[in-house]
Amino acid sequence: MSGETPTERREAAATRRRWVTLAEVVAVAGVLIAALTLWTNWSDHRANEADKLAAQSSAARERTKIDLSAIVQDGGDTLLLKDARHDLQDVTITFPKALGVSPQRPPAEPIIDKSWFSKPLLKLTDGGADNRAGRLPVLVSVQYFDGDTTRSASGIYEVIWKTEAGLPLMGRSLKLEGLRVRQRGGDQAKLDAIWAKEKPAT
Repeated sequence: MSGETPTERREAAATRRRWVTLAEVVAVAGVLIAALTLWTNWSDHRANEADKLAAQSSAARERTKIDLSAIVQDGGDTLLLKDARHDLQDVTITFPKALGVSPQRPPAEPIIDKSWFSKPLLKLTDGGADNRAGRLPVLVSVQYFDGDTTRSASGIYEVIWKTEAGLPLMGRSLKLEGLRVRQRGGDQAKLDAIWAKEKPAT
């Protein structure tokens, strides 16, 4: 050391300072990389949790949703309402006011019975062809169990019907052919508006 010149000592000190500075930079970079990795892992975890919660929420909504369908019974006299995921409890069928049919609540099975509305519908379509087909909008309100929870839902459905010529002096007859959803939700006013626009012409 004693043989070094002042210039050599200054250069040696500068070299040591450069190595210390490089070591500090490497250390800081290591801390930043570790922090970035930790943040990325945390962010991915949150995204996965959010996706999982969204999937669970979607599955819950799908599980509670009512999708009514109908089985034609008694040669077209009735439609048995059913849902693949739920047992239906109380069912109320509401008709357009202009048809003059009061709301119906079948006491036993959840059905739509043609006897509730066949006379006014046949009268409305009288004077035209004997063999006709059409759709009658009705508001269906149901209560059902989702696990231990009682829920309710409503929607406007279309009862698909047809008329046929009967024996002489027997007049025409009405048969039910199915049910399909028109819209989820709805009320009497919406039902009446649909009927006013789409009721069959005589």
